[in-house]
Amino acid sequence: MSNDRSGVRVGVLSLHNSKETKAILNAIEDLGHEPFWLREENTAVSIEDGSVELEPDVDVVMNRLLLSNTEQPSEALGLAKIYDAARPVLNGPGAVMTAIHKFSTATALAEADIPVPDALLALSNDRLNDGRGEFGDEAVYKTAIGTHGGGTWKVGPDELVNPRVGDRQAFLQELIERDEGEHRDLRVYVVGDRIVGAMNRYAPDNDWRTNVALGGNVEDATDRLPREVADLARDAADTIGLDCAGVDLIEGHDGWYVLEVNPTAGFKGLFKATGRSAAPYIAQLAIERAGGAVDEATVENLTATLDDSVPACKPMPKDIASGDPIVIGYTEEVIVSGTSGSENIVAKSDTGATRTSIDTQLAAKIGAGPIKSIARVKSGSSKSSRSRPVVDVVIGVGGNRHTVTASVEDRGHMEYPVLLGRDILKHYQVNVQKRVDYEESEE
Repeated sequence: MSNDRSGVRVGVLSLHNSKETKAILNAIEDLGHEPFWLREENTAVSIEDGSVELEPDVDVVMNRLLLSNTEQPSEALGLAKIYDAARPVLNGPGAVMTAIHKFSTATALAEADIPVPDALLALSNDRLNDGRGEFGDEAVYKTAIGTHGGGTWKVGPDELVNPRVGDRQAFLQELIERDEGEHRDLRVYVVGDRIVGAMNRYAPDNDWRTNVALGGNVEDATDRLPREVADLARDAADTIGLDCAGVDLIEGHDGWYVLEVNPTAGFKGLFKATGRSAAPYIAQLAIERAGGAVDEATVENLTATLDDSVPACKPMPKDIASGDPIVIGYTEEVIVSGTSGSENIVAKSDTGATRTSIDTQLAAKIGAGPIKSIARVKSGSSKSSRSRPVVDVVIGVGGNRHTVTASVEDRGHMEYPVLLGRDILKHYQVNVQKRVDYEESEE
């Protein structure tokens, strides 16, 4: 770290939007250091006369690249390797590459004498199906790279399996269950050599997968964590080479097994279960890795809040030349303002809606209004319509502000509190494949 700086410049390499990335960046700032969100809008690397220059220049990098949902993970991995050659990188690219490939993870753990379920990866249909009988009446069939419980199935003894599912390799794994009536596993969060929390994860009804993203329930297990399990989790993260990891374990009749070592584990489930956020610990580790210092009491205080608000350091795209449409996504971060205040939220784009709509509770919170009139609004493809009040509201999108007359409705049962209609979308080009709420967590 340079002597003329009062704090560490911490770069978080994350090309997507997620609660975890935002929370880490906010924690870095709250700890008195300088966060940089390394994204498409602000990141460049140049080589001039044999010297490597980073833009922005940072002292350390926290790698939060999501590779498991990327069609070509080698591109993102190469970007992480560039930083790894120039600066200290937490969750280095080599370790992450091992971690996201589940069979590679299992191989590395088995070689280190860490217990893992029996598994078989084969490149031919014949060999994979010939080995099916070794796994009993039910086996787990999963893609080598996957997330949120996707690409994972139970298969019976007569079901044929393929060595590939789409573009992904797939393999068979032993199904381990201690209690067949209650599907659960254990996630342990490891940051450095510290266990920052643990939770039991229970499968939702009519499913056996325990991922929070699939609706699984969680329960705090931090204070009841057996020492042998804590040691297994630390050893697993250390074996893979990860600085920060969510280690998934399951208890069988003959002991504990490590299922996965997740380099981009989500915080939502942990915070729900324990009331503690992992973000301040990750921020602390990055700062100290670059030679900086933090106040331990402040770190502990920050864990009580999962601050995933949009960080001030988020880079904004440069102004688009006149006449060129600004591209926004199927979901987009917007600022909704009324007479009482503003809120940062994620809105959904709907080119089929004439008018923007806003949730009743959000409208009340920001002081949207007063009610201007009552409008008849059609609902989806239905020919019927409903009467809804309409109010003036200011919505900020991509640095632009739009004052629109929005309908007010109860959207509490819907995922997004604001729906952007054509009254706003007419100013933009909508890319339905782009989602700002695309989570990186592999829960």
